[in-house]
Amino acid sequence: MQKLPDVSSGRTIVAYAPCRADLAGGTLDLWPLYLFHPGAMTLNFALNIQTSCRITPLKGKRIHVRSLDTKKEEFFPSFDALRAARRFRLPLAARLLQFFAPREGLLIETDSESPAGAGISGSSALMIAATSALARFTERNLTLEQMRVIAQNVEAQIISVPTGCQDYYPALYGGVSAIHLDADGIHREAVSVMTEEIESRFVLAYTGAPRQSGINNWEVFKAHINGDRHVFRNFDRIAEIARAMHQALSRGDWEDVARLLREEWKLRRSNAPGITTLLIDKLVKVAAKHGGKAAKACGAGGGGCVLFLVEKGAASRVATAIGDNGGHVLPLQVARDGVRLSVEN
Repeated sequence: MQKLPDVSSGRTIVAYAPCRADLAGGTLDLWPLYLFHPGAMTLNFALNIQTSCRITPLKGKRIHVRSLDTKKEEFFPSFDALRAARRFRLPLAARLLQFFAPREGLLIETDSESPAGAGISGSSALMIAATSALARFTERNLTLEQMRVIAQNVEAQIISVPTGCQDYYPALYGGVSAIHLDADGIHREAVSVMTEEIESRFVLAYTGAPRQSGINNWEVFKAHINGDRHVFRNFDRIAEIARAMHQALSRGDWEDVARLLREEWKLRRSNAPGITTLLIDKLVKVAAKHGGKAAKACGAGGGGCVLFLVEKGAASRVATAIGDNGGHVLPLQVARDGVRLSVEN
């Protein structure tokens, strides 16, 4: 390992941003799909599974990029060298550095509590943490919505396919969100639901990294744009389900939430059969025998995390059954706050 250059006397900036679990309306948040489904929205809530970005000024011009969770790092003699590079070991931090163009040397360290390929928006949350930290470091006064636009656009540059907007809002705001996808823009609304209710009624389990990373959203996106009537009708119904679930959550009708979650999962499996796996199907059946009411894969599926809605008081019982049958249960707590920034001497 190369020796780390001396740290300057400047301050260290640290930002944290939470991951999310999606409830309804996902994939519709990809522009321009939602424009074809008036009233489209997505529902999600922030998870207290955190990502972080720490920036420490360094003497000279050298830039050091380090990922603590993946144990990767790379070095650049200057920002000019980083700007000229075309390939990176750590593209998330490197692409954001290219955008923010720092004028001094720095060490940027990222970390994530999310398992690999979990489908709980670990990369998007980390984009928000890093965007927030770099904005502060480069003295850019950005609104939360400006940070969302930058993070979403840079992530699209990294993954080379369209990115949806919903993943950034839990990281920015925390809590439970209804994200309205309208012709005049994207509008986030806080959903009136007790977070303790969510924590007592849901179980989150990791089933392993997807074997076909990134398959589903892109394939469904192309089918929609190419005029697949089956996919279009399914998304019309998914938009209706999201609106209905918003109302059900607001009035605390958990039976209706469960019914809508089951219907949405059925439609998503019809859109993209690769969204489920043998293990996911097994865990859904096991959960149902112990108090599970509904379930859906998080994100694009194909592995990753599954969110289970359970009967009141059944969370522990369902979690044990899932763990006994090959799932890895993750702690589920709603993150009340979105991105947090601090400055250390």
